[in-house]
Amino acid sequence: MIFMTDDPVRRTDAEWRELLSPEQYEIARRGETERAFTGRYYKHTEQGSYRCVCCGARLFRSGAKYDSGSGWPSFHEPAAADRVALREDRSHGMMRVEVRCQRCGAHLGHVFDDGPAPTGNRYCINSASLDFESETEPSD
Repeated sequence: MIFMTDDPVRRTDAEWRELLSPEQYEIARRGETERAFTGRYYKHTEQGSYRCVCCGARLFRSGAKYDSGSGWPSFHEPAAADRVALREDRSHGMMRVEVRCQRCGAHLGHVFDDGPAPTGNRYCINSASLDFESETEPSD
């Protein structure tokens, strides 16, 4: 796991290639998408946090995860509004809103306005852009 600091993460393309698997690199750094229903976190139900595979930023919590039927892990909100950046994406002949990690710029997926209450949002996120941190018992 990559541990997070408050500083923005900037690495060269060669450094990203060395740190990430080929699939993680293509998705997180080049904006590709994993095939629907194939990601390791699609049906994942363990309690905890989903972190950026590139920089370790806590992006989503399991309490916001739901089964949208889309084939990708879906969340109704990020862990905090300042953890993700949104930008217009007109690729592939569509108008979508891309979701990126605010800290390192990793491509995470897209957000749509057809999600459940309370937000009405569906953050449709690639498993390959995420690491999972299990919730642990509180220590005394």
